[in-house]
Amino acid sequence: MSYEIQHYAICDGWQNNWLIIHEDGTEEVEKFDTYQDAREALTEFLEETDMAYFNGDIESRYTEDEFRIVELMK
Repeated sequence: MSYEIQHYAICDGWQNNWLIIHEDGTEEVEKFDTYQDAREALTEFLEETDMAYFNGDIESRYTEDEFRIVELMK
């Protein structure tokens, strides 16, 4: 099994917007081998964006309820 992190947007609903951008410019959706890997990535992202918000680098914060981790079926 693999997992993905999805973000909720009013217009699009739940979407996986986490991308890996390769050196050649190609992109692929990021997937995680375990739920724990996805949880750690989401926690790190939220901590980093909180820091950016408190430093005045971004105008608003993300909240955890805007995200979900979904198990993908093969």
